[in-house]
Parts: sequence; C-alpha cells; structure tokens
Amino acid sequence: MKIKSVLLITIVSLFIASCNEVDKLLTFTISNQTSFTINSGLPITTPFEVATPDVTSNSTTEFKNNNTRTDLVKDVKLQELKLSITNPADKTFSFLKSVHMYISTTADDEIELAFQDNINVSSNSIDLTCTSQKLDKYIKASSYKIRTTVTTKETLTQETTVKAEMKFKVTADPF
Repeated sequence: MKIKSVLLITIVSLFIASCNEVDKLLTFTISNQTSFTINSGLPITTPFEVATPDVTSNSTTEFKNNNTRTDLVKDVKLQELKLSITNPADKTFSFLKSVHMYISTTADDEIELAFQDNINVSSNSIDLTCTSQKLDKYIKASSYKIRTTVTTKETLTQETTVKAEMKFKVTADPF
C-alpha cells in the first residue's frame, strides 16, 4: 500500500511539473507602445482625459512568430506599463498627481488597464500598477483604443509628450 501511495505522489508531481514546463514553452511577451500629449494650462486637481491614438496590434504576427495562432491564445495579461516623458527632455512627472489608463475595442467594453495614484516622483519615467484583467479579446483585435485620464498637481507651462510602453504576457494552448 505504501509503495502505491509513493508511486501515485510521484506520478502526480511529474504531471504538475510537466504542465508548468509546457506553459513556460507556450508563454511569450508582446510589446506595444503609444504616445500622448498633455496640454499646458489645464486645471489643477481635476481629472481630465488626454487624447490617445488607437494602437494597431501586431498580435497576429507575434502569435505566428511564437508558433501559435489567435484561436490558441488562452490568457493575456498586462505585465508592465511604463510611462516616459519624451518632450521636453528635462521634464519630470513631479507635476502629476494620478494617471489611469483604460483599454477598449469597437466590439468590447472599456476596462481599466493600469493606474498610479499619489504620484511623488522626480524622474521622467514611472511604472504603473497593472490590473489583473484578462485582455485576450483586446490583444487579439486588429487595433485597440487606450484612453488616459490624468490629474495634475501643478499647472503645466508647456505641453508634455508621454510615451506608454506596454508589455503583455501571452499564454497559448499547445493545440
């Protein structure tokens, strides 16, 4: 009886370990980016929307490059979203109180993608807190819309251009 228990535990352990290894083989990252401009002279401590262009998804090509297809993708989550000021070059995020970013498509409702509140940094880049939302249908689409809302804590004297770099963790089924 003891031998059967040890054998069963060994088999279950090997099965779990092999499943984890298969998931690692079928997991990869897709990167996309967009830029938006925060205009000068906007009100302080009042949230306002910043125009953000649609993002053309390169997911079909990325899926093919990683030996999978759109219909085999089972899980997409935002792994990282980093904002960097690209213009003016010497500007920092010290003017910003909070930022919230949302994702949507023409066919799918908008959901929150990432955020940062109570920002207190004096650098020109910040990492946002990613939500745990499932993003499969958004990344599989040919394009998606990013909507950004910001709240400033000081008046901007010149417009500021911000680049958003997104990294999505993608896991696909083997067949």
